[in-house]
Amino acid sequence: MTDVTPNASFERVTDAPAEPATLVEGLPGHGLVAAIAVDLVTRQLGLDHHGTVTSPAFPRVASFADGRVRDPVRVYAGDDPAVMTLQSDVTLDDGGADALAEGLLDGLGDRLDRVVLLVGAPADSQQQVGDVAGIATSDDVARDLSDAGIALAEGTGLVGGATGSLLAACHQRDVPAAALVVRANPYIPDPRAARAVIEEALEPLVDFDIDTARLEADAHQIEDRLEQMAEQYRRAQTTGAEEHADSTARSRTLSNMYQ
Repeated sequence: MTDVTPNASFERVTDAPAEPATLVEGLPGHGLVAAIAVDLVTRQLGLDHHGTVTSPAFPRVASFADGRVRDPVRVYAGDDPAVMTLQSDVTLDDGGADALAEGLLDGLGDRLDRVVLLVGAPADSQQQVGDVAGIATSDDVARDLSDAGIALAEGTGLVGGATGSLLAACHQRDVPAAALVVRANPYIPDPRAARAVIEEALEPLVDFDIDTARLEADAHQIEDRLEQMAEQYRRAQTTGAEEHADSTARSRTLSNMYQ
């Protein structure tokens, strides 16, 4: 029996940009780096909802924002600059990832100048958070990365998930694509890594200007919340130890009374 990849379709709801656009992918992944960065780009560039990608392979959920239901996988677009963004409120399994890649390129491939994908990777240390390396599908894209001051990733490796499926589909269809691999906190959402990939890679590569101050504020809020949780845990541990000591003392007293 042969496995068949479920189909996905792109439904356009507004006109496409007048010129071929750069698509910036922001699917959920490690550290939510791509999702955080692309949400900020979409908002600050004032991109409009351009279309949706649907497939029976996607999770059957209802996404909503501000009290209104919306499709979970959406494309936004604008003319100045000619940029599209891809956002998703759901994570996709292998079938959904493959369907997304094929359906997206079927619907938009002829309107794309290039695709830029964001890949979060675990940082080995705090100092490594925000380091960015690039992966190119062609020599021309590799030169674009070099001109933007982005070093190519060294050695060998794999890009998995929906981002990997889209990168592979771009390579197979000769759609110019670059993956920006950014090191991020391995345990929590990382706005600081998202800020780094915008400032160090997306801005010089795509040629737009994004105010990332909000991401630094978000990072501080997360750190403050984690510190509060850690302090609550330390207090709980101290209280538990004191209660255990009191209980042990009472047990010894009772034991002595009945000896």
